[in-house]
Amino acid sequence: MSKKLHIFLSDVHLGLKAFDPVKREAAFADFLNNLPKETESLYLLGDIFDFWYEYKYVIPKGFTRTLGALTNLSDRGVKIYFFKGNHDLWTFGYLEKEVGVKILDDPTVVDIAGVKFCLAHGDELGDENGQKFLKRLFRNRFLQACFSALHPRWAFAIALRWSKHNRLSKGEQFKFRGDKDPLYKFATEFEQKNNTDYFIFGHIHTPGNTKTPMGAGFYILGEWIHGCEYLVFDSQTKQLSWAGAKKERSKDSQTILSDTSEQALQ
Repeated sequence: MSKKLHIFLSDVHLGLKAFDPVKREAAFADFLNNLPKETESLYLLGDIFDFWYEYKYVIPKGFTRTLGALTNLSDRGVKIYFFKGNHDLWTFGYLEKEVGVKILDDPTVVDIAGVKFCLAHGDELGDENGQKFLKRLFRNRFLQACFSALHPRWAFAIALRWSKHNRLSKGEQFKFRGDKDPLYKFATEFEQKNNTDYFIFGHIHTPGNTKTPMGAGFYILGEWIHGCEYLVFDSQTKQLSWAGAKKERSKDSQTILSDTSEQALQ
């Protein structure tokens, strides 16, 4: 059987006006353009863009390199799956029709070579009630219509100013909390009724992994501001492993990844 690779990443926050956004997008586009030829699928687990909103005839300015790289991957046969994060949930058909991505719901269970992955951005699965309330507002059709009535010049100015207040723009970093993470609680409850081998989430920005009570792998992906930790699954060896530059992260965060950086499904 030929080698097939499946990539999982999240929280690139393209467009965030902090920490050299131009250099960050160039690096991300270069990463996409240089994915191995064995890559079969790419899972984008939310907040790829710091703000993304599609009008009927207008899409956000910028991201040309990223959109081009994703389109090239799609054209060469790589399957691209996109989860709507709390920053880029306003996708109304452009990415699907022009880029070739497929939108998946949060959470979704996918089967890759007989291995079951529960995937999600994760912002609606934990205990962040404020985040859930905002997400309901953002999805409200009437409020979306009101926002669309604003001229893009003002709409995007408001949204980008809002994003400056998030924890990434302030340089805040958090440690991986393992079984103390609210998403871990979701995973332990989910696996009681659903056969799952791996849980992979984004949103928290704190890369690390541990085991659930029933033995599933529990993973939180990193963000691409201070590092770029992502996961690679080889469907031939059935091994899930960390990849990406971790040198800019704190020593504590790197330690979390050291002992359990690779797991093969037994």
